Amino acid sequence: MRAAAERAASTITHRILLPLFLFATTLSQSDPDLLLDHCVADTSSAASLHFNGLPCIDPASALAEHFATTALSRSTTNPSSATPFGFTATVTSPATSLPGANAQGLAMARVDLAPGGVAPPHTHPRASEVAVVLDGSVLVGFADTSYRLYTQLLRAGEAFVFAKGMVHFMHNADVAAPAVVLSGFDSQSPGAQLVPLSAFRTEPPVPEEVLKKAFKIHGQDVQRIQRNLGG
Repeated sequence: MRAAAERAASTITHRILLPLFLFATTLSQSDPDLLLDHCVADTSSAASLHFNGLPCIDPASALAEHFATTALSRSTTNPSSATPFGFTATVTSPATSLPGANAQGLAMARVDLAPGGVAPPHTHPRASEVAVVLDGSVLVGFADTSYRLYTQLLRAGEAFVFAKGMVHFMHNADVAAPAVVLSGFDSQSPGAQLVPLSAFRTEPPVPEEVLKKAFKIHGQDVQRIQRNLGG
C-alpha cells in the first residue's frame, strides 16, 4: 500500500515538475529580461568584455541620443558591388549605432537590394524577423523543417514574418530598380548565416568530397562556385 502511494506521489511530482522544466527551458532561450528601466550600452568596454549583452552606463547619464540612430537612413555601400549577390545589410548594434537598444531584446536592419539582387538563403539562429518593404517589389520566402516553402511578393508598405531559425530569402523582383527592406528582430543579436557561404566559404573549407556528394556536383563545380563567391 505504501509503495503504491509512493509511486503515485512520484508520478504526480513528475507531472508537475516536467512542465515547469520545459517552461523554464523555453524562457531561457530568449534574451534576458531587464531589471532596470533601460541599460544603455557602455561602448567603451565593448571590445574587452564578452558576454550576452553589454554592461550599462549609469542610468542617470542616459541621453535621448542613446535611443536614436541614423544608421538605417541610407545604405553605406553599393549593393551592386558589395557582395556577389547584389545586396547589403546594415544592422543596428548597441556597441556601435544604438546603445539604448542594449538588453531590450531587439535589433533592426536595413536591406538594400540591387536590381534583380538577392539576399540568398540564410538563417538568423537567435531571432524571428519581420520584414517591411519600404521601396520596390520584393519576393520573400522561407522553408520550414518539412521543406514546405512559404513565399509572397511584397510591395511598398507590405510586411512578412520569417519564423525563427528558418532558412529564408529576399529577391528584388524588379531588374530595373533597387529595393529597400526594413527588418526587425526579437533579439539584439539575431546572428546571420548565409547558406552558400556556410557551404563554400568556410575556413578551413568543407571537404570537397562532402560538397560533391551533398550537392551532386563535380570537383570542378565546387572550385567554380568557390571562385564565384570570392574564394
